[in-house]
Amino acid sequence: MIVDCAVYQDGKRRPGEVPLDKAFEAGREPDTFVWIGLYEPSAEEFDAVAREFNLHELAVEDAIQAHQRPKLEVYDDTLFVVLKTARYLDDEEAVEFGEIMLFIGDGFVVTVRHKPASALGGVRQAIERRHDLLRYGPGAVLHAIVDRVVDDYFPVLSGLDDDIKDAEKEVFKEEAGNPAAVRRLRRHAANPADRIYKLKREVIELHQSTAPLVEPLDRLVRRRFPEIDPELTEYFRDVEDHLLRVVDEVGGFRDLLTSVLDANLAQIAVRQNEDMRKISAWVAIAAVPTAVAGIYGMNFDHMPELRWVVGYPLVLAAIAVACFFLWRAFRENGWL
Repeated sequence: MIVDCAVYQDGKRRPGEVPLDKAFEAGREPDTFVWIGLYEPSAEEFDAVAREFNLHELAVEDAIQAHQRPKLEVYDDTLFVVLKTARYLDDEEAVEFGEIMLFIGDGFVVTVRHKPASALGGVRQAIERRHDLLRYGPGAVLHAIVDRVVDDYFPVLSGLDDDIKDAEKEVFKEEAGNPAAVRRLRRHAANPADRIYKLKREVIELHQSTAPLVEPLDRLVRRRFPEIDPELTEYFRDVEDHLLRVVDEVGGFRDLLTSVLDANLAQIAVRQNEDMRKISAWVAIAAVPTAVAGIYGMNFDHMPELRWVVGYPLVLAAIAVACFFLWRAFRENGWL
């Protein structure tokens, strides 16, 4: 589905939209380029765009099928860029991922979005207010999109950081600092390991979405592409710095979650050991009356104290005293 098809000249958008069959010619005018935005197009829908701009069939296949790793490839005189987007869902306490594919050529930009996490409406509106940047052509659009994608990683990091802190408090039984955190702790109190594994899976997927993007951004900073104005180098370097911060934090999350999971497993082992000691202690205490009852339950004719009037209460008292001393000894040693 074509979301928008606009022509930009001298850093400003022309009124209205241009028909697809005239988009390529419109972008050939001096200081002009066309930006076409598509959302989850089918092969039939994208075929007309591919033919209009002579896009490479391998890049077209990747753009339609999605599920690609972040990368930058050059096909003839066209740059093909893949970005992984992410947004944090507060209600679900989960991360939603999406993809953006960009075709950057002489006089045109084609963006293909997959999943709601990759909305570009705000990016288009923001870049249309920056006439100074739009004058740099398609490269300015590439920078604006990459910058927004990287900036959107920071709210995700903040949400994951809160979830990881809650998981730590859950494992170490600390009190949360606010009512919302208390509710989250109660919600996930059944099995901390399940939540930790879920967080690790999200962090790993975020790492797979961010770390591979470092190399393409480094190429945009250090290498000259005909489609990218050299004046944009400093802008891409700023985005690269932000991305490196994100990658470092994601790596820290992975290490922290591994430590929390190890601590949780260690605590489970300790609790199991404590439970076994308690069971052993109570078994030892119960062995005293069991042994006495077993002896006096043999029903032999000649047994001591069988005819003694105080024999029965005396045996009960002896059992009680023995059990009490055993209970106190186990309690002093921390078994009960």
